[in-house]
Amino acid sequence: MTERIVSIEIIGSERSPVAIIDNFSADPQALVATAVGADFQMRGEFYPGPRAPAPRSYFEEAAKVLTPIAIRVFGGTTSLQLDRALYSIATTRPDDLSLAQRIPHIDDVRKSAFAVVHYLGKAEFGGTAFYRHRSTGYETVGEARHARYLAALKADFMRLGEPPAAYIAGDTPVFERIFAASARFNRAVIYHSSLLHCAELPNDIPLPTDAAEGRLTIASFLTIK
Repeated sequence: MTERIVSIEIIGSERSPVAIIDNFSADPQALVATAVGADFQMRGEFYPGPRAPAPRSYFEEAAKVLTPIAIRVFGGTTSLQLDRALYSIATTRPDDLSLAQRIPHIDDVRKSAFAVVHYLGKAEFGGTAFYRHRSTGYETVGEARHARYLAALKADFMRLGEPPAAYIAGDTPVFERIFAASARFNRAVIYHSSLLHCAELPNDIPLPTDAAEGRLTIASFLTIK
């Protein structure tokens, strides 16, 4: 297989590490082929499209790649636990987005929780951007900050109004973009789950619903100990 290339970005005023791995999987085309036949369904209220469980073999390969990075970059010392991995296809039209889908979000408040986005679709459908919440200055929202962040966000919307029905694209009155990881086929991006982030999805072109043609990713959620 092509050699993996790992780069580390230190982002924002909180200086959070983001690891970017090119040529992440040894056989990305096989992952796409498996996705084509997977049972995609809407799962939960937050992701703007259907999802399906990734094969168990994906966990095994991903753990081998991610464990040394977890130790070197994110301060892990003993183990890495992959909690779940989901094929995801972003398909929701901008006009149909909920409020939560129009703003950056976090995946978990725990310090030990991390997320991986593995891009398996076309680059023009967008990567992942990271944000600072302007009124609090928060770039990460852990347990100690969570209640204050939600209260401040509610106050922002009362003062400034809710964002329009569209995928967020750069700076807004409420959020400032601090870094964007561009999409590339078979690239993976790893970051703390408490980082405010959002997919950079286009508002001006249709999002295909087919796994082979659309914005296909595998989103993994893991715990580093």
